[in-house]
Amino acid sequence: MLIGLEIKNFAIVSNLSTEWCSGMTAITGETGAGKSIAIDALSLCLGERAEASAVRPSSEKAEVCAQFDLKSLPLAQAFLEQHMLNNDDNECLLRRVVCKNGRSKSYINGSAVTAAQLKELGQYLISIHGQHAHQHLLKADHQLQLLDAYAGHHHLVSSVNKQHKNLADLQKEFKYLELQQQQQAAQQQLLEYQVAELDEFALLEGEFEQIEAEHYKLSNSHTILEACQRELQHLYENDEQNACSLLQQSAQQFTELAQYDESLASVAALLSEAAVQVEEASREVRNYTEQADLDPARLVEVEDRLSGAMDLARKHHIKPQQLVEFHQSIAQELESISNNSNRLEQLELEIENALLNYKQAAGKLSKSRSAYANTLNTLISKSMANLSMENGVFEIALTQETNRAPNSLGLDNVSFLVSTNPGQPLQPLSKVASGGELSRISLAIQVIIAQKVTTPTLIFDEVDVGISGPTASAVGKLLRQLGQSTQVICVTHLPQVASSAHQQFFVAKEIALGETFTHMQLLNKEGRINEIARLLGGDNVSKTAKANAKELIMAHA
Repeated sequence: MLIGLEIKNFAIVSNLSTEWCSGMTAITGETGAGKSIAIDALSLCLGERAEASAVRPSSEKAEVCAQFDLKSLPLAQAFLEQHMLNNDDNECLLRRVVCKNGRSKSYINGSAVTAAQLKELGQYLISIHGQHAHQHLLKADHQLQLLDAYAGHHHLVSSVNKQHKNLADLQKEFKYLELQQQQQAAQQQLLEYQVAELDEFALLEGEFEQIEAEHYKLSNSHTILEACQRELQHLYENDEQNACSLLQQSAQQFTELAQYDESLASVAALLSEAAVQVEEASREVRNYTEQADLDPARLVEVEDRLSGAMDLARKHHIKPQQLVEFHQSIAQELESISNNSNRLEQLELEIENALLNYKQAAGKLSKSRSAYANTLNTLISKSMANLSMENGVFEIALTQETNRAPNSLGLDNVSFLVSTNPGQPLQPLSKVASGGELSRISLAIQVIIAQKVTTPTLIFDEVDVGISGPTASAVGKLLRQLGQSTQVICVTHLPQVASSAHQQFFVAKEIALGETFTHMQLLNKEGRINEIARLLGGDNVSKTAKANAKELIMAHA
C-alpha cells in the first residue's frame, strides 16, 4: 500500500509531500490544476521513461520518492529478497532522480538499481488505469490479457509460452539446417569424391617424409655401394696397403720407441685404439654392403607412391606433407553434412511432438479461458446494469483456430461482444458502444478484474469521463466498495464519485513571481463539503450546493 509520496521540482510542482491511507481516496481540483501530477510522478517512480521535460524550469533535477507498506505483499517482498534490497521494517522506499539533461537514476531502499528493476517491482505495488484505458479495450490482444488476468491461470499461460518457444526453436534449427543442406548439396558431391580418392590412396601420418627419404636412398644406392666397397679397400681389405695395417705398424713402432721414452707410450695406445676403431668401422661397412637391397621393384613402388602423393597435393593446392591433415578435415566436413541430414530427420519427429505438446497445452488454456469467460459474462453484465445499462448484455466470444500458426498466447481468438438495448444482437464493442458506454464497460471490467487480481493499490485517472447523474453515483459506489479490500486512488471531476471516497485531496494551481505552482492538500470534513459543492455548482458555492454536498457525503457515512 502507498503510504507516502514526495515530489520535488517535477513539472509544475515545486515541493509536495503527502501521506496516503487505505480505502478510497479522491483527487479533485480545477481543470488544468494538475490533478494527475501525483499519478505522473508515481509512474516515473515506478520505472516509466524519464524525460528532461519532467524537470521544473530553472531546476537542475526532479526527484520523486514513494514509500510503500509491504506487510501483505509477499511478491514484492520476494523480489526485494531475491535482489538483496529488502530491509527489516516491511517498508520499501522507491526514489527516482531526473536531471535536466534527461538522464535519470533509480533507487530501491537506498540502493542504486535500473529503471527496469523499478518497473518489475512496480507491478507488485500499483496498477494504474488511465482515462484512455477504454480505448485499449477495443484491441483483441488486450481483451485476451484481461481474460487471462481474471482467470489467474498463469501456469497454463506459462506452459503454452514454454511449448511455443520450444517449437519455435526447433523450427528455427530445422530451417537453418535445411538451408545449409541446400547450399551444401553440390559441395557434398565434391567432398564425397575427394574423400573417396584420399581414402583409396590412404596416406598415413608421416608416411610422405618416410617414402621421400627412402626414394632418395634407393635412387643413390649404386653410388653408395660403390663408394662403400672402395673405402672398405682403403680401410682394411687392400692387401698391399690399408689404413688399419698402417695404424697397427705405427702403433708397433711407437711401442718400441717407448722403451727409450715412456711418454711415447700414450701415442702407441692411441694408435692401437684407432686401429681397432678402423677395423670396427670396416666391419660395419662390410655388413652394410652385404645387406644392401638393390631391388628395382621397390624403387618403382616408392616412386609411384611418392608421385601419387605429389599429384594429390598439387590437385588440392597444398604441400604433400599436409595431405593427411587435409584428408581428415574434408572427411569431418563431409561427416558434418551427413549428420545434418540425420538431424533434419530427427528434427521432423521432434517438431511433430513439440506441435502436439503445444496444442495440448493450448487446449487446456482454451478450456480454462472458456470457463472463466462464462463467469465474467455474468459479472460484467450485472455490473453494466448497476452502471445504468439495465438491458446490457456482455459476452466474451472465444474461437479456437487449431490450423493457424502457433503463437505464445495460444490458439484462441477473443472478441468482447455487447448488446446495450433489448432486441439488439451481440456485436463487437467497437460497433455498438458509445464513448460513455465504452467508458462504463471498461470501468466495470477493470473493477471486477481488480477484485480478482490482488493488486494492493489501484489508481483510476479520470476513468469516469463521459458519465454523469445516476451512473456517476453507481461508479462512486463501485469504487468505494472496491476500496474496502484494496487501496483505491481516483482522479475525478464528478461530485458523486468524489463524495464516495473515504478521504479527499484538493489540487490547486497558483502563479507567483512569474512561476506556476501546484499544491495538493488533504481536505477535512468542511473542506470536502466546500469542494464537492464547487463540483456541483461551479465557483459560486451556494448554501444549496453545500447542503447537497453534505447529503452526498453523508450517504456514504
